[in-house]
Amino acid sequence: MQMNASTSELNKPAPEHWVDKYADYLYAYASTRINDRDLARDLVQETFLAALQRIDKFEGRSSEKTWLTAILKNKIIDVYRKKAGRQKDHIYSSDSSAAEDDFFEMDTGHWKEGKYPATFGIEQPDIIEQKEFQRILLDCIQKLPPLWASVFNMKYIDEEASEKICAALQLTTSNFWVISHRTKVNLRACLQKNWF
Repeated sequence: MQMNASTSELNKPAPEHWVDKYADYLYAYASTRINDRDLARDLVQETFLAALQRIDKFEGRSSEKTWLTAILKNKIIDVYRKKAGRQKDHIYSSDSSAAEDDFFEMDTGHWKEGKYPATFGIEQPDIIEQKEFQRILLDCIQKLPPLWASVFNMKYIDEEASEKICAALQLTTSNFWVISHRTKVNLRACLQKNWF
């Protein structure tokens, strides 16, 4: 009785089951990051196609789900990169500069006295309020310029390293931090306006 099947044999891809097993998960993953249902569907289809084209490169060191998610993640980064390329000249917004000066100390970057964020009141795990908050947050993210939304999603939803984000979106470190900072200020204002 031999129990030592290789890892690659245990994790051999089964493309005939991908749609049934992973399509809903991949669609949910893409749609929360892209906020465009049609594009999310297209990206899932492109993910399956790319996986089929590279099925011989699957080494079985991860699950199919992890492998497919990694392919999808790269496709999402490509979308972010395209959006960022169209918006390179519009990184700085005069509205954001004024808001930034109102909220933060110039020398330390910390919140000014009396300008600290108010609590959002979502500390209690009420599932209905959580869903409502998530809907409002997604609406606020959608209102951001595409480059800012890309940076926010990569940094705070996908938890990518800053260096990887800068490389993927072709940003300098200082531009990344300016965008990140201004994104947080704009999201804070939007959430305070729409959540309270």
